[in-house]
Amino acid sequence: MTATAQEPTFVLPPELSATTPPERRGLRRDAVRLLVARPDRIEHARFRDLPRYLMPGDIVVVNTSGTLPAAVDAYRATGEPVVVHFSTERDDGRWIVELRPADGRKEGPVRDGHVGEHLLLDDGATLILDAAFPAPDVRTGSRLWLARLRAEASVVAYLRRHGRPIRYGYVEQRWSLDDYQNVFVTEAGSAEMPSAGRPFTPELLTALMAWGVTVAPLLLHTGVSSLDAHERPYAERFTVPAPTARLVNSARGGGGRVVAVGTTVVRALESVVSRAGEVEAGGGWTDLVLSPERPTRVVDGLVTGLHAPGSSHLRLLEAVAGHDLVQAAYAAAVRERYLWHEFGDSCLLLP
Repeated sequence: MTATAQEPTFVLPPELSATTPPERRGLRRDAVRLLVARPDRIEHARFRDLPRYLMPGDIVVVNTSGTLPAAVDAYRATGEPVVVHFSTERDDGRWIVELRPADGRKEGPVRDGHVGEHLLLDDGATLILDAAFPAPDVRTGSRLWLARLRAEASVVAYLRRHGRPIRYGYVEQRWSLDDYQNVFVTEAGSAEMPSAGRPFTPELLTALMAWGVTVAPLLLHTGVSSLDAHERPYAERFTVPAPTARLVNSARGGGGRVVAVGTTVVRALESVVSRAGEVEAGGGWTDLVLSPERPTRVVDGLVTGLHAPGSSHLRLLEAVAGHDLVQAAYAAAVRERYLWHEFGDSCLLLP
């Protein structure tokens, strides 16, 4: 990978990709490792130690979106098997979808889909590729498509019956949908798990609140994470409730820090900041892209998983913590053999 000057530079050894959920490795969810990065030092702990690094008056904001079983098998008119990843439902009822190789490997996507193509799914359902996304003038070769499902059930109902969680090549076997859910889920809608929240347990949430840390929810449904290198993230649906907006503003007014759990939370909160610098209740679609050139205005810290080289998420991390701190954290994570991806270890950035 050729990185720009702003991107963290590191090489991810293949063996540092977490291939199984921590529970299958004999660990509780909150027993994964936690790298704590501050400007003056880096510390190594367990995720259950999170309250030690926060202060009474801080607020932790979580994403309550649940994971859909968004991958389904399909056949093209040629008989070629593919996997369809259902990413995001649009306002007109169509879905953004991605075609992937049937063996589930990361090297996809399938690039020779074309406008008007019909794919055959289980139970006699048909998926029709209506238009390339986000460039509707493209006739073939797009990574993403706007598609319609012809089936007796709704898309979500169809996915619940026939789908499975999206997985990439570093995860060598299928795991249950429960393995891809956070403990504070309220509404399913994400193509992939908002995985920064995975290590939380009810006991840890209780410990945070007992320590005087507020925990507040918002909702952002994530799309597929398999963006091409340097591809701009597309719009996602979100809601920041009025109570959460009030709690965030109250914490900031009292000198507390706003700690986002995951890049989805950062994107949602920063999408509803007023000109006066306060968080307002709101929702809809956000296409906000955060980077060192557009840093955060209200988010002071970030709980995050570890992202692969070239990921667009790295630029958002720098929007919160700056290039030098993110670079130092990732160098330490590689050196200390932390595990990457949704079943891996965690990082707390406190700039």
